[in-house]
Amino acid sequence: MQQILKGYENIEKALSEVGSKRYMLVCDTSFPFLPIKDSFHPTAMFNDFTPNPLYEQVCAGVRLFNDNHCDAIVAVGGGSTIDVAKCIKLYCRMDHKENYLQQEYKDSGIPLIAVPTTAGTGSESTRYAVIYFEGKKQSVTHESIVPNYAVLEPALLKSLPLYQKKCTMLDAMCQCIESIWSVNSTDESMLYAKIGLQMIMDHWHGYIEDNNDEDAQYIMMAANYGGRAINISQTTAPHAMSYKLTSMYGLPHGHAVALCLPEVWMYMMEHPEKCIDPRGKEHLEFVFEWLGQMMGCDSAYKGLMMFRTIMFSLGMPELHSEHIETDLDVLSSSVNPVRLKNNPVALDPNTLRYLYERVFSFTKLHI
Repeated sequence: MQQILKGYENIEKALSEVGSKRYMLVCDTSFPFLPIKDSFHPTAMFNDFTPNPLYEQVCAGVRLFNDNHCDAIVAVGGGSTIDVAKCIKLYCRMDHKENYLQQEYKDSGIPLIAVPTTAGTGSESTRYAVIYFEGKKQSVTHESIVPNYAVLEPALLKSLPLYQKKCTMLDAMCQCIESIWSVNSTDESMLYAKIGLQMIMDHWHGYIEDNNDEDAQYIMMAANYGGRAINISQTTAPHAMSYKLTSMYGLPHGHAVALCLPEVWMYMMEHPEKCIDPRGKEHLEFVFEWLGQMMGCDSAYKGLMMFRTIMFSLGMPELHSEHIETDLDVLSSSVNPVRLKNNPVALDPNTLRYLYERVFSFTKLHI
């Protein structure tokens, strides 16, 4: 069972509780600028990886971990940093002569402490990690890579660039919304997503516009609740559609997801007859109405419009393409069908093309 601790002073407590004597610190390029940088005294430090981590980079981290006889991992950074740490934990006791991605995953028993420096993915509380092998995205999933401890320190959000704060907050918001309508939702995941979404609705303005410390605390908790929610329900079509937008146009993940989500939401409300959730279209229609209420509105449609209003208020940059027809073909054929199985309304390639076209049209006309 994961423990969630508030305040960076709990990092030493967590290390003591797991009995670590020689831990590896996994961090990104922001680490030297963090107010807590002097709190760490690792045996080894690993930061030689890119924002979209490569398999080979993770292998280098595994070698460093084993060469230094480390007994625990502390990850301090955003979602990619925590993903790298998760993979090092998973792979460090596997056969280094064989491709880790092709071996059976087992719990290595290595304690992992995650300290997120952004409020978005909630990776500090999920069983998922993403790395890239031979240019292709690899989703790594195993229950054992949920960090043993998540240490939440909102002061780490203070110095984030404004655009990064917006993108990561939108990712958290989208994860909560997608978790609510996912075919895999449960009472537990719905509760986490509800709490997270309400926190974002109540505190996003103060977090973004005023850089308020109290609001930052709530947004960091909201992102964590979103992570806990999708750890159960998984994400749906907006996330599945977002990945190619990120790779083709360099859009940060949260921005890309937030562009896709309202178009998917609108299409699903217009086509309840295509519902594939075993609980039926009545359940889906109820969920949409409930979502509208969570957004502070009296209908599902107004809830969707509220999401668009927040996007307008954030002033997110437009999405442009000089080769729109070709790009639409590439985008619509790129979506992982496995991820679409979590979406409550069926989406075929033609529908995906239409939705991507809507994404481009809407950003050009309105953002």
